[in-house]
Amino acid sequence: MEWIGIDYGSKMAGTTVIAYPESGKVRLTQSEKKKDADRFLLQWVWAHRPAAVFLDAPLSLPGVYTQPEQYTDYFYREGDKAVSAMSPMFLGGLTARAMKLAAQLRDQGCQIYEAYPGRLARELELDRSRYKKDKAYMGPAASLLPLGLPLAALPANWHQFDALLAYCTGLRYSNGEHLSFGSPQEGQIIV
Repeated sequence: MEWIGIDYGSKMAGTTVIAYPESGKVRLTQSEKKKDADRFLLQWVWAHRPAAVFLDAPLSLPGVYTQPEQYTDYFYREGDKAVSAMSPMFLGGLTARAMKLAAQLRDQGCQIYEAYPGRLARELELDRSRYKKDKAYMGPAASLLPLGLPLAALPANWHQFDALLAYCTGLRYSNGEHLSFGSPQEGQIIV
């Protein structure tokens, strides 16, 4: 398996979703409420061994914490500003969990990339008044996604939809059609 897309959610909320190719279709699997999402992800990745993971979560801190002579912003990385993302500092625990997960997956030989589905939704010109607001829009919006394979089933919630967007980011990256925001030194966001 070349790559997967992950919408990364709260640890126990049941909102973490993996989008992955299997048997010629893009499929979705979601963590269960009150069960450890990080354990779910590690077990799934170890069992399926994707070469790359496109994760919707910050994977680094603002550069001022590691390179204070080059950076001055304590809240945002350059990539966050470019895509209008939330601060990794505001996301706090989620950022720390994502960085730990990324290190564990790298130790298993996976390449990890930070994706930002919200920005890809803008690039694909999805209806901003309906994206993440109107459940009835998920089906029509899913039909606009350049997945490269048919969907096994329509997404049932916006977490599943964002996992599909993260998966699309992987396809765009593999085709050399992606956009990169930020710097390799501080952390890049792939769209």
